[in-house]
Amino acid sequence: MIHIKTEKELEKMRVAGRLTAIARKAAADAVKPGVTTWEIDRIVRKTIEDAGAKPSFLGYGGFPGSACVSLNDQVIHGIPSKHAVVKEGDIVKVDVGAYIGGFHGDCACTVPCGEVSEEAKKLIAVTRQSFFEGIKFAREGYRVSDIGAAVQAYVEANGFSVVRDYVGHGVGAALHESPEVPNYGKPGHGIRLQRGMVIAVEPMVNVGVYTVKVLPDGWTVKTRDGKLSAHYENTIAITDGEPEILTNIDGEVL
Repeated sequence: MIHIKTEKELEKMRVAGRLTAIARKAAADAVKPGVTTWEIDRIVRKTIEDAGAKPSFLGYGGFPGSACVSLNDQVIHGIPSKHAVVKEGDIVKVDVGAYIGGFHGDCACTVPCGEVSEEAKKLIAVTRQSFFEGIKFAREGYRVSDIGAAVQAYVEANGFSVVRDYVGHGVGAALHESPEVPNYGKPGHGIRLQRGMVIAVEPMVNVGVYTVKVLPDGWTVKTRDGKLSAHYENTIAITDGEPEILTNIDGEVL
């Protein structure tokens, strides 16, 4: 069931979204050679809890961290660890969520550590831009597959591939709500977007094949071929005009 948010609920989601974006920025700012993914996670948790909120991911389905911190060929759901040390040239995916006022925010980004390869730079840029290509169709009257079709077309035009096994989703009082929002597919399919819907659009883009595997820890997802992957996500509201990105800091989007 899809929950259409009222204006009062959207106001609460803007608060949750802003805090989530602040936590994402704090994590991104912490990326440097020598930092552990555990330390990044602690920064996210402190940022969220100091604001009187709860990390959405902590304990979700048994997840042990407050953020998913994934390195290089790890696509998503990396478990923060004191033994995972970020090195010069790595790319770091940080996915965070904050729960406050009865609602969640959810967003992610990919951050280069120091000087990275040209391939990595292009991957990060294409992944981020594919989100903006997709949300051109996040408007009342379009269908959910129109978003994914635009993401896929842009990514593949740039020589990369889109992960199929994991998709975007609705966001609200629950972290994951209907509908699913794939980052691939043919336009003109799926539910029709309505004003008041809130969704997370989150392209996951690989340099090589789109297939992935889950590690024995039961969480960490890696590319099947060991090549780099990037992730970018924001929570957005469908309006009567342009989509509203809720995971922003005073209008700025990381």
